Amino acid sequence: MTLGILVGGGPAPGINGVIASAASEAMKCGLRVLGIYDGYRDLAAGNPPGTLELTFDEISRIGNSGGSILRTSRTNPAKDEATLERCVAGLAALDVRFLLCIGGDDTTFGAAKIAERTAGRIGVATVPKTIDNDLPLPDNAPTFGFETARSVGAEIIESLIEDAMTTTRWYVVVSMGRKSGALALGMCKAAGATLAVIPEEFPHETDLGAVIDTIVGAIVKQRSLGRDHGVAVVAEGIAERIPVDALAAAIDVAERDAFGHVRLADIPIGTVLRDGVRKRLSELGLHTTVMAKDIGYELRCAKPVPFDLDYTRTLGFGAVRYLLEGGSGALIALSGGRVQPVRLDELLDPDTGRIRTRLVDVTTEAYHVARDNMVRLEPRDFHGAALDRIAEQTTLAPDAFRDQFRRVAEFASSRG
Repeated sequence: MTLGILVGGGPAPGINGVIASAASEAMKCGLRVLGIYDGYRDLAAGNPPGTLELTFDEISRIGNSGGSILRTSRTNPAKDEATLERCVAGLAALDVRFLLCIGGDDTTFGAAKIAERTAGRIGVATVPKTIDNDLPLPDNAPTFGFETARSVGAEIIESLIEDAMTTTRWYVVVSMGRKSGALALGMCKAAGATLAVIPEEFPHETDLGAVIDTIVGAIVKQRSLGRDHGVAVVAEGIAERIPVDALAAAIDVAERDAFGHVRLADIPIGTVLRDGVRKRLSELGLHTTVMAKDIGYELRCAKPVPFDLDYTRTLGFGAVRYLLEGGSGALIALSGGRVQPVRLDELLDPDTGRIRTRLVDVTTEAYHVARDNMVRLEPRDFHGAALDRIAEQTTLAPDAFRDQFRRVAEFASSRG
């Protein structure tokens, strides 16, 4: 019998660890292991995919490396009925009896549809991967790749903090995180950045000015504390909370990916925020150098840290054991060190029919600790001597400063 392994979505540290572990356990159990190149891309098109027969020699040293030896793609296997049928037929042509999909929410959704369509003819399991950390795993466990991305990203931000202090400037750092601000918040917390701005702190739709004023308010407050530098980490998902025409009328965001998402990578949200912050500071009579920096692609193929090395080896092993025991249609997670399959249909949002997104819970102590260590405007800053001290950094009178900036402080406080 043949185990097929494919990778979907963006890269994440630890993919090769899952491939190596799953292939090793499958071969020990007498299975042939076939790696399928480029995710669902060729299967969805009805073309024979490139494959790699995995052997012990092929996998002996890949577990510690970044990237994916099978590459990856963002092709949606469940785009429509015809595409799904082509994928199922292509897997059958490869004589695949078991399929292990390594991916995030969209790959998991596609796997659920294949499991449903094949009704046991092909056993399907998914191993959750995303540096966004936005899949609803048991016990709030991280998705693999997140810890490595946070670690590598924190090192980059630490260097930017030193540069900001040395050159007396501010950085607006945009991190990956389409729906969840977990990575932005995690990097900020680990590196000790000045503040993080995440989608969960805002309503379903907000105006660009609120985001800009959150950063500007932090810059002004930081100056009142005698510091003229800082780093603001912003999750890219902020762009989805702001009307597109408010970001920039000249930016063409009509094109969407295979899953119907706006391509956030095509929206220069960092540049938009940088220019907006510069303009707002100028209106307040402040002249500060503000730079934009994106952090994301540097993290996705990094060498996994020990946590992810350990984690992915257990996930790959558990996935094969689950399939060989007759299981299908589950996401493989860990709970208390034990493998815990989670039915893919249990992960679906009943309203959208898609995989639920795990967001940062802004009511937890973990979030409160992060907030307490940030410099940003809070309701207590709009009274008495605190208000006078902050407002005097600008050309605004205290009352005028309170009128213009109080909304961002009050909203953030109500969420936290």
